Amino acid sequence: MTSYGSSSAASSRSRTNGLAIASLICGIIGVFLLNVILGPIAIVLGVVGMRQAPAKGGAGMAKAGVVLGIVDLVLFGILLAVSAANGGFTWYVGG
Repeated sequence: MTSYGSSSAASSRSRTNGLAIASLICGIIGVFLLNVILGPIAIVLGVVGMRQAPAKGGAGMAKAGVVLGIVDLVLFGILLAVSAANGGFTWYVGG
């Protein structure tokens, strides 16, 4: 018999690994914004998420986060090389 206000769906907890989800989100956002910052964060969270995967699940998301973190860093390196080849950044302030 269930008590008032509780259901069997509310008592079952999601077993998805939060670090794997955070790694995936950081990796996706890092492709578009702040890739030099979010790339390493995605890699670290993904590695820790893969270590927790046997207990909490989410190994696929953690691996995807690590791969996207590496893509973020490679993308940053490419953008840096292109910028250096074109003379770097210049700031023009009127006058």
